[in-house]
Amino acid sequence: MTVFDPKRLTCPLCGSSSICELYTIDFVDPFKVSRCSKCTFIFMNPAFSDNYISSLYGEDYYSGKADYSYIDERKNYRYNAFVWKARIKKIRSWVEKGNFLDIGCSFGGLLQQASDWFTPYGVEISKSAADYCISQGINTYNGTLENASFEPDFFSIITMIELIEHIKEPLPFLQKAYSLLKPGGLCVIQTADMNGWQARIASESYHYFLPGHLSYFSADNLIELLDICGFKKTAVYRPVDFGLIPKLLKSRGQFKSVVDYLKWFSIAKYHFMGYRLKKGIPLTSSMVIYAVK
Repeated sequence: MTVFDPKRLTCPLCGSSSICELYTIDFVDPFKVSRCSKCTFIFMNPAFSDNYISSLYGEDYYSGKADYSYIDERKNYRYNAFVWKARIKKIRSWVEKGNFLDIGCSFGGLLQQASDWFTPYGVEISKSAADYCISQGINTYNGTLENASFEPDFFSIITMIELIEHIKEPLPFLQKAYSLLKPGGLCVIQTADMNGWQARIASESYHYFLPGHLSYFSADNLIELLDICGFKKTAVYRPVDFGLIPKLLKSRGQFKSVVDYLKWFSIAKYHFMGYRLKKGIPLTSSMVIYAVK
């Protein structure tokens, strides 16, 4: 039986009571999302309970056997590493060394690539994934950031790659992350920009509306939230914080025949669309935000 929290009457981002139901998302367990008229934040309302959310991240989630699942990054580690390396190179252009925390680290692929320059730490809600990270020598906390006991001002880098949309209460979550960063430390957030034409046109069919996704941002309201937390500098990268070539090389891990190389045309098209605006609005909804404490 699906279990929900009580329905919210105010926006969890700005506290406004000017919210309205936006969509009903037709999934195995249907859910509704609301939008705040003041800050445009979109959020699952009512949200799934914490116990139900925890149940989503069992071993079936990482093995692709569940209706809502994630691809096991270890199966194509060699190809996924092209993207991880590209991201680390970009991060090092901002901060070169220090303690590196990846929240929602899965099986630790990004952290393994970071370990040549940084001391890696992870936070992962899945016990099986966290145990694997630990077996690879990565100091990993099995649970949520809110319950982790890291020291303040301990990390030079904190990454949240497609993670913040899983957070029910984003303000205290980002405040906790801010407290863990050293002055001058960098927070990297990858998520969808719900203001982009891609999300607008797809509406309730947009692929980001998933059972584990509780919060849906625009670049503007996420940057405003980062400002509230105290971050002093932000930069938005579209569609991601690295170039096209690593994405093309990563895609080869899914190829079965030479014909699959034709997919590079659609990958390249989407990538370059990410740089373009229509009426001042991005064509795609992919974004990465860098924020400096």
